[in-house]
Amino acid sequence: MIRIFTLYYSRYFPLTTLKTVTRLLTRLLRVFVIAAISLITLHPVLLYSADREKRLLTLQECVEIALQNSSSVKKAENAFRLQGSDLLKSYGQFLPKVSASAGYIPLSVARAYSDPESGSVSTTRTERVDLSLTTTLNLFNGFKDYASLQSALNLREAAGFSLSRARQTIAYDVTQSYYQVLLDTELLKIERENLSSSNDQLQLTKRQYEVGLKPVSDYYQQQAETANSELAVIRAENNLRASRLELLRKLRLDPAEEILAADIEKATLTSLPRSVDRDSLVTLGIANRKDLQSAVLTAEAAKWGVTGASAQRYPKLDLAFSLNTGGYPYYTASADVPPSSYAFPPLTDQLSDLLGYSLSLTVNWSIFDGFLTRYNVEQAKVNYLNQGLDAADLEDDIAIDIQLAVDNYSAGFTQIETAKHGLRAAEKAYETVKKKYDLGAASFVEANAAKAALVRARSEYSRATYNLALQKNILDFATGTHPVE
Repeated sequence: MIRIFTLYYSRYFPLTTLKTVTRLLTRLLRVFVIAAISLITLHPVLLYSADREKRLLTLQECVEIALQNSSSVKKAENAFRLQGSDLLKSYGQFLPKVSASAGYIPLSVARAYSDPESGSVSTTRTERVDLSLTTTLNLFNGFKDYASLQSALNLREAAGFSLSRARQTIAYDVTQSYYQVLLDTELLKIERENLSSSNDQLQLTKRQYEVGLKPVSDYYQQQAETANSELAVIRAENNLRASRLELLRKLRLDPAEEILAADIEKATLTSLPRSVDRDSLVTLGIANRKDLQSAVLTAEAAKWGVTGASAQRYPKLDLAFSLNTGGYPYYTASADVPPSSYAFPPLTDQLSDLLGYSLSLTVNWSIFDGFLTRYNVEQAKVNYLNQGLDAADLEDDIAIDIQLAVDNYSAGFTQIETAKHGLRAAEKAYETVKKKYDLGAASFVEANAAKAALVRARSEYSRATYNLALQKNILDFATGTHPVE
């Protein structure tokens, strides 16, 4: 069709003009065909994406969802509930133990010689009921029960601190992922704007080349630059997709669900307090860190474990009271014994008449158990020493983490100021070089370098802004003051 168009209008227009028009028509037809194929291919995908509603979530909503779905928080809650049961068990050791038993023998047959010389045998058939009630109270066992109670109190409180720290950890992780999504969204926006600018520059360079204002090399170089911008957009889209999936992982939501992170004003990110006191933050972190408090209480519980293990060296004193009764619903003997001698009252009368009880005081003392108690005590002491070392190491780690967080937080403001100055300089440089390039006073390489510097400066400024928010999040987590609710 284009060939026919060229042959027909060659008699009316110059050949160079017809070649230019033919080239334009060929490219337009190619673009139209590619667009039609793409539309046919992507039509179901576009419809599917349009049907799926994207869920807009704020940072607070993300934290709440993660706290509800997090496995680590649920495990910490289960551990806290288990420690509550252990504490109740420790309280119960101070109460008397009560047990009851009942026995019923529906038939019992006994045979015996009534007269060994004559060889006569007497047979007895009985039905028997026995009831007993026993209660035991430990009076002294070497303070083992008291040590167990104190250990359970400390462990329950430690489990509560561990639960709080687990919630803070989830809030911290979600905040980090949320800010990463916002940063990748900002970087994708910058790359798309750069791609749009590259496309506009490509069209301008193409027209300038066609009229002879620019060499063909500039046109080809601009095509390559536009292709690089498209690749940068693709990489930015992949990074954003990965950060969204990572946020979905932290929220424990369906990976197929589409979510959007609500924007946060950059003014709120850059309006953080600049000056922080390192020493006061270290003191604050040591006082507020829930994991350190949990470690200290765990070590204290291990110390009571030494007391509990040492209890085996002392005697054990128990007080017991027992109440029992029984009776025969029926009792029959052989005929050679007078029946009157085996007549029993009714069962209810037997149970009340035959009621008996006993009170006993028992002392048990293991004088030598093959050094088993010594081993248990040493094992408890080693556990206590190890728990103390873990708590001390954690305290040192907290101090170091806070110092690093303070340094990075302070450096974040410097990075923002440096990135801001770099962005201003890059904008002015690009404007200057762009004007010179349009006038032919600058080469394409200079213009492209100035534009690339501008894109990098915008990206670095966005990274520096969100880096400050991330460092503030790290500082709050390191000091144990991270907001959960």
